[in-house]
Amino acid sequence: MLSSPDLSFSQNLPLVVFNQLGELLQQMAQSVETSMLVLTEAVLARIVISEEWQSQRFTLVVSEQFSALLLGILTQEEQQAQENPHSSLSTQHSATPLATTEGTSATQWLLSTRLTFNSEAIASFVSNLKGLFANDSETYQNLDYYSQILRPNDATLQSQFTLLLLEYLLPQKNQAVAESLNTSPSGNFCQAIEIALQKQISQERLLNQVTTQIRKSLDLPVIMATAIAQVREFLKLDRLVIYKFAGSRVNTQNSTDNGQSPAPTLIPDWQKYGGCIVYEVKATDEIPSVLHSQETNCFTRHSPCWDKYRQGFTLVVEDVEKTYALEECLLNFLRANRVRAKLAAPIMFEEKLWGLLIAHQCDIPRQWNENERNLLSSIAEQLAIAIHQSELMRSLTQEKQTLEQRVLERTMALRDALLAAEAASRLRNEFLATISHELLTPLTYVIGMSSTLLRWPIGELSQRQRDYLQTIHDSGEHLLEMINDILDLSQIEAGKTVLNINEFSLAKIAESAISALIDKANNQQVTLKLDLQIDPRRDIFSADAERIEQILWNLLTNAIKFTPEGGSVTLRIWVEDNTAVFQVEDTGIGISEEQLPLMFEKFQQLDTPYRRRYEGTGLGLALTKQLVELHRGRIEVESTVGIGSIFTVWIPPQSTKVLSAES
Repeated sequence: MLSSPDLSFSQNLPLVVFNQLGELLQQMAQSVETSMLVLTEAVLARIVISEEWQSQRFTLVVSEQFSALLLGILTQEEQQAQENPHSSLSTQHSATPLATTEGTSATQWLLSTRLTFNSEAIASFVSNLKGLFANDSETYQNLDYYSQILRPNDATLQSQFTLLLLEYLLPQKNQAVAESLNTSPSGNFCQAIEIALQKQISQERLLNQVTTQIRKSLDLPVIMATAIAQVREFLKLDRLVIYKFAGSRVNTQNSTDNGQSPAPTLIPDWQKYGGCIVYEVKATDEIPSVLHSQETNCFTRHSPCWDKYRQGFTLVVEDVEKTYALEECLLNFLRANRVRAKLAAPIMFEEKLWGLLIAHQCDIPRQWNENERNLLSSIAEQLAIAIHQSELMRSLTQEKQTLEQRVLERTMALRDALLAAEAASRLRNEFLATISHELLTPLTYVIGMSSTLLRWPIGELSQRQRDYLQTIHDSGEHLLEMINDILDLSQIEAGKTVLNINEFSLAKIAESAISALIDKANNQQVTLKLDLQIDPRRDIFSADAERIEQILWNLLTNAIKFTPEGGSVTLRIWVEDNTAVFQVEDTGIGISEEQLPLMFEKFQQLDTPYRRRYEGTGLGLALTKQLVELHRGRIEVESTVGIGSIFTVWIPPQSTKVLSAES
């Protein structure tokens, strides 16, 4: 929270009091943790200055959090005494006479003193000071830097200095000074400054209370009702209201009269007019209520006041009879609502005029001082922060609800899609299983009969007949293999496949696979080799032997199929950390890098120039991957087009309990 800058005062002060104020500022500077600039008139001793600067004393404190300027100029009488060569107050130093004068009479000098915390006034003084050091680039740059970091003072540091100032200037603390001066003006000044400081402390405390409430609460109606009640009590107002303009985006719940009884509902058509009073607090019940009052004719968006409010200016009316003497409509409206003086501060939300915070004096004119104006403006700024905070929370809540609804809808849609997918998968598996079983019976007859005819002992078959029978037999075998693959896949995906775990010899299962495929390899003029790298003591392995053999069969037949004549296919087996590793390497056509991710997809045969040459449904590798994962293993492939491929399978040892696809 930024402090109100209006703590300035001007007063003729004795030099001793002026010096005390300077010491306080320097003491305050030592407690500020950020980069701080502290200068006095002593900095001018090394340069030639004008007479205007010679008659000044100052203490300048500048930082991002706390800045102040204490400026003292000799009164006209004292300047005349300085110019008199016979005066006892004359000085021998022409540059900074006040800085070098000593003696008891010096404490009686009166300085026209100004203490200000206004950042604009301080910036102007620093700018003038920079001009004196135009030839000193380093000093000039330092002053220029500090002139750019000037900000309104931090409220905590401002209050800290206020308390420090009060401690030094209380009459009992300065009794020795008053006695040495033996003048009543000094005592009166101390008393006046004490009262002013006490009011300032109370004002800072009120701002802190409002700010703390805004930080702790997100209930905008409670914040507004509480804030205006506290401000009305502090400023001793007859009535304090919040006026909301029509079309303001942030809605507020209706307030309570004096913060106690519920307010009636706003009438529906108030949005047609300029605005409506939505919060009110009164000093007594004798003061008429203006809650929900609307000004329907006199105050419009084309009113001169509207432009002032929109630009952020506070409207000060000490007597409506004089201010609105030429505006009979508005004057009659104010009379009817018992408003004699008012102070209105705009509430700006997102750089737009949301409403007004209006203080009313009901029966007599009132002179509004600067502190009252600044306090009302500060409270209006804090209410704008509360409105912004409430709007953010409303937006977040709405977005959260929208997101939750979308998540719920999406979840339901995904659930429905999942159920539909599961049903479709189940129907597909059931269909595949059913149709496959139905095909097996006639297919068995086709294979059996063709095989029988090929071995028929009675009569000779012509070569054409034998070729026809061989084609029927081979096609039946191929179809049977495909149907078995489909059945295996559907069983695995349905979670119905059970592994039959037992112990077997890795060497024997490898030799069996090679033996079963050696004729096929020879027919295609492909060299089939076995490379056993197994320690005989680690040859016994625990897994589903039949499924392992099926994995090897699929990998080897695939390698043989895609290896051209004169090529070779090698099966390697070794054990690595109790894990069996099977590797099939071929010198075939290879697979391009962009097609590798499609290797293990069902019904996917890679699109190559040789595609038409090689038969197959693309189920072999997909089934192989499923069987490997069923053993909780993994399969990887490395391939280079035109050189060949290497398929590597890792199968961990299986426990003796039965595993299924669902486990």
